[in-house]
Amino acid sequence: MLVTRADPDTSTEPAVDSVFRRRLLDAMADAVRERGYKDATVADVVRIARTSRRTFYEHFADKQDCFVALLTERNNDTIRQIYEAVDVTAPWDTQIRQAIEAWIEASRVDTSITLAWIRDTPALGERARQLHRDAAEAFITLIQELTTTPEFQSAGMHPPNRQMATILFGGFRELIASTVEAGGDVTEITGVAVETALALVGPRFSA
Repeated sequence: MLVTRADPDTSTEPAVDSVFRRRLLDAMADAVRERGYKDATVADVVRIARTSRRTFYEHFADKQDCFVALLTERNNDTIRQIYEAVDVTAPWDTQIRQAIEAWIEASRVDTSITLAWIRDTPALGERARQLHRDAAEAFITLIQELTTTPEFQSAGMHPPNRQMATILFGGFRELIASTVEAGGDVTEITGVAVETALALVGPRFSA
């Protein structure tokens, strides 16, 4: 439909909404870094984003809704980064190392958010539980898909089943969280994480 002079110009509304949503999500991340999720407030978010409460509630139902949206975005970014980091033509053990290094690097970039995601969300109710289920499903799918490449098949290995993939996801997630809590550098766990994955899905493993 052509927009006449008398018609309201709504062509930029989606872009404006996207800008404000981006600012609010970034502000939520800053608030969590500054105060932790439990102590962060909507007032902190709108102050950092330099927006109004009205703008906040046009995009999110409450603080938790904004936090869950932020974590959903971060999880999706992490999954994408891992897929992009893996060279499916490389030897199978190299692919495992590439995937784990990408996962750990994505966690290292913003450890405050990583820790809040792992430690704070279990107590946040159904929306957070759904986030956990969705994230677990995405990581389990990623693990299973990455281990069905021709390099894995030619090495005579079997992709990890769902239970094994769940162990890898849950174990690495807890290892990352405990390392951050202890003030350690998460890159220091790369070696043991790779060794564990190799032992679990390598050719010497028998189910």
